[in-house]
Amino acid sequence: MSLGKVLVVDDDNNICELLKLYLEKEGYNVIVSHTGDHAIVSFNHLKPDIVLLDIMLPELDGWQVCREIRKKSNVPIIMITAKSETFDKVLGLELGADDYIVKPFDTKEVIARIKAVSRRIQNQTSEPEIKEVRYENLVVNMTRYELRVNNKVQDTPPKELELLFYLASNPNHVYTRDQLLDEVWGFEYYGDSRTIDVHIKRLREKLEGVSKKWSLKTVWGVGYKFEADEDPQ
Repeated sequence: MSLGKVLVVDDDNNICELLKLYLEKEGYNVIVSHTGDHAIVSFNHLKPDIVLLDIMLPELDGWQVCREIRKKSNVPIIMITAKSETFDKVLGLELGADDYIVKPFDTKEVIARIKAVSRRIQNQTSEPEIKEVRYENLVVNMTRYELRVNNKVQDTPPKELELLFYLASNPNHVYTRDQLLDEVWGFEYYGDSRTIDVHIKRLREKLEGVSKKWSLKTVWGVGYKFEADEDPQ
């Protein structure tokens, strides 16, 4: 029984074969692409459930592939790359990647992260009711994965939206970075807590000056909260 389709995108044939071997042993159906252009074609035609995406690719690079996928889908994307600098991790997350694994990697770690992402998606799809919070000039809708500010839809990566939804659903509650990583990314997330700072910064750029009745607040030495004068609608 297949656990779902995984699109592996890497120009290194050995890495693709290694991932294909281990993922198929786990019960996944694996699709392999060696170039960015081919990855887009494979994604459009085969509709994978998860994408493992290298950055340094022929033709379109991983950043461009990630952008193209995010224009049409919220499918989980895990970046797998030798580029370990913080800038590259931040850029991947800002473009909408769900996770980031640095080469050389342990195949068990890759599989653990895939399973963690899959569980989060299953939890989301098993809840048919509309998931939405509203405040003055702000609507966060997780059914459509949509952020509206002053009644205008804002282009927002999935993790930014999930983070804002979680904070706005629990107004005036202070969360540490580690708590937010656990709740939004899942407890198996292997990244560092600076991921939260990056996403908060990007959200503040979208929400600055929108309302005097609520705001994203830093609680120095602790973490963050969504401060509001009223309960969500």
